[in-house]
Amino acid sequence: MSHQFHHTVLREYDIRGIIGETLGEADAYAIGRGFATLLGRAGGKKVAVGYDGRTSSPMLEEALVRGINDAGLDAVRIGLGPTPMLYYAEASAEDVQGGIQITGSHNPANYNGFKMVFLGRPFFGDDIQQLGRMAAAGDWAEGQRTHERREVLGAYVARMLEGLAGIDRAALSGLRIGWDAGNGAAGPALELLTQDLPGEHHLLFTEVDGTFPNHHPDPTEEKNLADLKALVAEKKLDFGIAFDGDGDRIGAIDGLGRVIWGDQLLMIYAEDLLRMEPGSAIIADVKASRALFDRVSQLGGRPLMWKTGHSLIKSKMKEIGAPLAGEMSGHVFFAHQYYGFDDALYAAVRLMAASARLGKSVTQLRGDMPELVNTPELRFQVDETRKFAVIDEVKKRLSAAGADVDATDGVRVSTADGWWLLRASNTQDVLVARAESNDQAGLDRLMDQIDAQLAASGLKRGPQAGH
Repeated sequence: MSHQFHHTVLREYDIRGIIGETLGEADAYAIGRGFATLLGRAGGKKVAVGYDGRTSSPMLEEALVRGINDAGLDAVRIGLGPTPMLYYAEASAEDVQGGIQITGSHNPANYNGFKMVFLGRPFFGDDIQQLGRMAAAGDWAEGQRTHERREVLGAYVARMLEGLAGIDRAALSGLRIGWDAGNGAAGPALELLTQDLPGEHHLLFTEVDGTFPNHHPDPTEEKNLADLKALVAEKKLDFGIAFDGDGDRIGAIDGLGRVIWGDQLLMIYAEDLLRMEPGSAIIADVKASRALFDRVSQLGGRPLMWKTGHSLIKSKMKEIGAPLAGEMSGHVFFAHQYYGFDDALYAAVRLMAASARLGKSVTQLRGDMPELVNTPELRFQVDETRKFAVIDEVKKRLSAAGADVDATDGVRVSTADGWWLLRASNTQDVLVARAESNDQAGLDRLMDQIDAQLAASGLKRGPQAGH
């Protein structure tokens, strides 16, 4: 018996496809069987399985569990919940060695996919390609095992509440916070969490609905924060928090409705953390603002710029023992007093904690940040065969010109005006550009540099490509 995956679904950080077109039951079975084969060969016995609120998730979960069982491993079914709840189930249970979450994350409703963790580490890159090779060869273990259902939501929420340990609850009792679950998988956990949090909480769209009737659950796009902004303004709340479809990415706004982007949240977390753990290394991806790296240095921390991608960041954190890391896209990773995985619900608890410990409102913390002018992430289509080649050509030209280039992930060029970035996406046939300056005129000059480099490689910034 063997299986062939559609050529588009085995990606760099996860497995993703369109239900009924590029992804279906047979794929879920093959993923379960291949993953369990690898885990069994490494001495593992049990795989935790969770799923998000998409309409196709229960069907994929059934097939996945069957595949795990047919490879001779047991499945621990934790049911519907956010991706970090699956990570928690894997990290906290001594009898579980691997985990698979069925989720389409922030993709449209007709997509679904899988995120995996293997013996406590992210399962990505060549690991995922190996599942494809094993399926094609029918290189699967055989066995007959069983599955059990396990309730972890209560324990997961209780664990997140420990993020407020040591803080006088009375100091938090005056907080008034708005929350938008976007009909994603974080809804039920959010309802439970806010019942136990001090303060006053106003919740939007906590009912799980895989058709996402209110707005798309991607808090990195400002248009998706409109309902939260209206709620915070109407009720005069202190701040607002939003989640993506599977609860591993956070979005936030302050009391004035200003967005607090991923790198800005990290500035707040870093200030709080460096008081507790002076001199710590703090990791952010290459898309993050220079203001963040400067701030970490100023606070006595060691900033490290690293490659974009939640799996890559998690691996780097483990390697250097960093207690905190984050991405522009809203993935925030706390290894300090937590497990080191990206958990937006826990990050929200830590925002409350940081505000209390620093003695400043979230609005004040946001207001204290330097006002820089930057572009959003500009994504444009480029032929798959060209995307990495273009970056290499740009690198060569820049080094010949003696430019100040950081080549950690693509090219990040620093000039007197600020910095600009050009990198190839690992998951799509797009190039990603971003630039930041002190003023609009500087930003325009940086964008001219990007355009000149693209033109020299026969490209121009065309229409924006979606995620």
